[in-house]
Amino acid sequence: MRDTKPPPRESQRTILRVEHPVPSFEGWKKAFDRDPLGRERSGVRRYRVLRPLDDPRFVTVDLEFDDSGRAEAFRVALNDLWRRVEGVVIQSPRARILETVESRDY
Repeated sequence: MRDTKPPPRESQRTILRVEHPVPSFEGWKKAFDRDPLGRERSGVRRYRVLRPLDDPRFVTVDLEFDDSGRAEAFRVALNDLWRRVEGVVIQSPRARILETVESRDY
């Protein structure tokens, strides 16, 4: 029997936040766009790429998932990928799984 439960609202999604310096944003972006882990296939519903205004060589990526299980599986896959590319495309990566506690639009 199929799970007929609707996906969670955007405000209830689990976020995998990835943060790290990059030697070159353009080089990192090309690697990110190649999508070696298959974000959509892995359950990513939406992502946002962010950079601090005062540091163009630092990247934060928020990946939204319907549940923490898929976010954790993607984090494990990221750790494996990072072992192969750290120091070339990224430096000192960090990933944390977050839950939205409160959100309000004005």
